Amino acid sequence: MSTETPASPKPEIRPWPALWSLVLGFFMILVDTTIVSVANPSIMDGLGTTMVATLWATSAYLLAYAVPLLITGRLGDRFGPRRIYLFGLTVFTLSSLACGMAGTIEALIIARVFQGLGAALMTPQTMAVITRIFSPRNRGSAMAVWGITAGVATLVGPILGGVLLDGFGWEWIFFINVPVGIIGFVLAMRFVPKLETHAHHFDWIGVLLSAAGMFMLVFGIQEGESYEWGVIWGPISVWSLIIVGALVLVLFVIWQRVQRGEPLLPLEIFKDRNFSVGTGTIVTVGLAVTSMGLPLMFYYQLVRGLTPTQSALMLVPMALLSAGLARPVGLLIDRTDPRRIATFGLALVAAGMLLYFFLLRPETPLWLLLVPSAVLGVANACMWGPLASITTFSLAPQLAGAGSGVYNTSRQVGAVLGSAAIAALMQSRIAAELGGASGGGAGAAGAAGGEAGMGGGQLPEAAREGFAAAMAQSMLLPVAAILIGAIVSLWFARRPQKTNTNPIEVPAEA
Repeated sequence: MSTETPASPKPEIRPWPALWSLVLGFFMILVDTTIVSVANPSIMDGLGTTMVATLWATSAYLLAYAVPLLITGRLGDRFGPRRIYLFGLTVFTLSSLACGMAGTIEALIIARVFQGLGAALMTPQTMAVITRIFSPRNRGSAMAVWGITAGVATLVGPILGGVLLDGFGWEWIFFINVPVGIIGFVLAMRFVPKLETHAHHFDWIGVLLSAAGMFMLVFGIQEGESYEWGVIWGPISVWSLIIVGALVLVLFVIWQRVQRGEPLLPLEIFKDRNFSVGTGTIVTVGLAVTSMGLPLMFYYQLVRGLTPTQSALMLVPMALLSAGLARPVGLLIDRTDPRRIATFGLALVAAGMLLYFFLLRPETPLWLLLVPSAVLGVANACMWGPLASITTFSLAPQLAGAGSGVYNTSRQVGAVLGSAAIAALMQSRIAAELGGASGGGAGAAGAAGGEAGMGGGQLPEAAREGFAAAMAQSMLLPVAAILIGAIVSLWFARRPQKTNTNPIEVPAEA
């Protein structure tokens, strides 16, 4: 039901210009999830603070990004995805300016919280708009572009961060967002259509339960290593926070089922088999993609002696092939059954990561390490787009925002799990491989390992073999995660020939 009907003639919707306008903003916010990690030493020196406080600039952003996604997806259904996207982009751009101008670590952390909130407002709207303005049979190409943007952005962040740091200083990793945000706002105003809105009674109890549960769960998993998985404060421990957070989320789901009003999360979307399968699969993708990068960067910098920028450049084949193949794979999605493309892509990702397992040795020629990067480039193109396309194919327009919120929340939860799990695994494998190293090699490895990704130098030669083995073994975690995703994807049902989803919606957003 539309809340307002325009008296003027309905403007023509141009799906592809709208998509590219949204992709610019989406790319920017995802780059910000990784770009700051490269700048941590410079930020710490520039603001005269501690490493723990500096790391909170990243943690605060990730928390503020992940926690509200369920809610912000529903806001797009209620007030219109274009309006919420533009509001989020405004918040993100202004807070980026505040980040660059921050004179203290406290000011930076606060600004990063608002950055995360802006990103959370924007992300679900990008996917929801694609679902609503592209006809189901032409949606594959659009979803391929959207998915590859998510994959490539995480690779571009460290490269762009290194270039900006070397040339201008840490402030510019935030200042660069200002002109990009302004351009993105103008493009979205011009090309993103005003879509039909649906009257909703907001479920405030659901909002509180979902926000509290997500915060406790994500904070516990994300910060567990910082507190050595023990006490956080007083009687509150990491594990008690995680368990209570999970229980609150269970209570949230029960409330969504029994309440008599309109739920924040319509559980009916899970009756769609492909949506449920795709949501489960994207958790494993988020976990695998996030956990893969850390051991690679450790290996390149501490074993091979590369700089952070040089390390990130080793992933250029992945980024180029992912972007270059997005359009051809998208056309293939539209013309064929995308189920098996997604499964093939997931399996190929596992193969590429397994290649790293065999190649992460001190003596491996650097050019040979470009091969698994290239394999992962092809794999990403076959994974992100087909997975997003078949997951959202049958969603009705009024559920597009909620579905996008669930899908993106699942990806972020997987990323948080991956970040926590890989840190713990790497620590245990380093201890196992270097515990008996002679000549202080283990101690040097441990000290340098603590600085990995933070500008630490190359390890002593005696420690490189064991450290490389530990990083190679750590790669088995993302391999196992993505293989589980490939198995889950086998439960995708064939895409229906017809759908109740409107091919292209009539603009009606106020």
